[in-house]
Amino acid sequence: MNCYYADTQFIDFLRDELALSTSAIDVGLRQRELDNGLLPMILWQYGLVSIEQLARIFDWLEDQYQFHLSI
Repeated sequence: MNCYYADTQFIDFLRDELALSTSAIDVGLRQRELDNGLLPMILWQYGLVSIEQLARIFDWLEDQYQFHLSI
C-alpha cells in the first residue's frame, strides 16, 4: 500500500469523521515531522482531539490494518 494514499485516507477520516480543521491537521503534521512521532498521539498531546476521538482514531486505524491484511 502506498504511504501517501494511506496518509490521504487518514487525513480524510480526520477531516470528515472527526471534523478536525485543516489548520489542526497541519499543526499535527508539522509537529510529526519535528518529533518523528505518531500523528494520533501528537493530535491528542496538543489538545486537538479528545480522548474519545483518539479512541476512534485507533479503532479506524485498526480497521484499516485488518482490511489490508485480508486482501
